[in-house]
Amino acid sequence: MPEFTMLGTRKSVLGMVHLRPLPGTPFYEEGSLEKILETAVSSARALHEGGADGCLIQTVDRVYSVEDESDPARTAAMSLIVRAVVQATGPEFQVGVQLMRNALKASLAVAKVAGGTYIRAGAVVGATLTTHGMVQADPLGVMEYRGKIGAMGIKVIAEVDSMHFRWFGEEKTTAEVARAARYVGADAVSLCHPDENTALEMIASVRRAVPDVPVFMAGHTNHDNAARLMAAADGAFVGTCLERGGWGGQIDVDRVKRYVDIVRALER
Repeated sequence: MPEFTMLGTRKSVLGMVHLRPLPGTPFYEEGSLEKILETAVSSARALHEGGADGCLIQTVDRVYSVEDESDPARTAAMSLIVRAVVQATGPEFQVGVQLMRNALKASLAVAKVAGGTYIRAGAVVGATLTTHGMVQADPLGVMEYRGKIGAMGIKVIAEVDSMHFRWFGEEKTTAEVARAARYVGADAVSLCHPDENTALEMIASVRRAVPDVPVFMAGHTNHDNAARLMAAADGAFVGTCLERGGWGGQIDVDRVKRYVDIVRALER
């Protein structure tokens, strides 16, 4: 089984592959699965050709369940797409799975069966209030299932402060949430903030609290700030700045190469 062995040892550029609504969701367009799969493969190939370390295949629906669940048709479609991307790239290219909002068990299952190496988790600990309702973590259930299917080698990158997760309830710092996520089994954490200085302060606070946990940018990184943010972080999920015409556009190989070159220069 492939593994994300470079996690925390090399700065990882992970491009976003956004999927239109899949079968089993309210806004799926009948007959569009083949096109969705082709677009995902094309995007992943562009990222691979541009030198990115991997991709995150993420569902983009208009409405979500807040439970840790995924319609069987949706899960099956995601498996087909992830497998196609794995076969179209290469063993060194890390393929991640995120069935939104927080279908962690289904994401682990897809990654395990289809050849992915990691998942991105919207909520591993605590709870977060979203436009779809309250998302509540179930770390015990997730880690039990992870062990049950032999997926302990599938890495878990947990959101701790981002557009997908804000701690709900008694106030906790980003560093405290990161420590809790690490304690229950997350292999890395991701965070972001639109203000660059705030993002750098968040990274530094997590470094002090949990020195052994890799920290990824969850967004708000681009060609203009990558050198500064990625000097502090271990990796980044990168989307809009790699796409022609903004979010949802075609991934541009040259934009990928330019971003990767910025990051690789930091390692020299």
